Amino acid sequence: MFDDPDQRFLVVINHEEQYSIWPTEREIPLGWSAVGFAGTKVECLDHISQVWTDMRPKSLRERMEKR
Repeated sequence: MFDDPDQRFLVVINHEEQYSIWPTEREIPLGWSAVGFAGTKVECLDHISQVWTDMRPKSLRERMEKR
């Protein structure tokens, strides 16, 4: 499924602001939500690389900011 070049995906995000992709025809797993971008696997991964510039989980970023 993830290797099908014709497969369409949604970009999804979790509570830690970590991104992933999910097939459009499948229900998004609990704990994840769509960010409003859909496309091919390559398009979605390109979008993620543009918006996810800090790979640290949100909780870690917040702890480090308090120091």
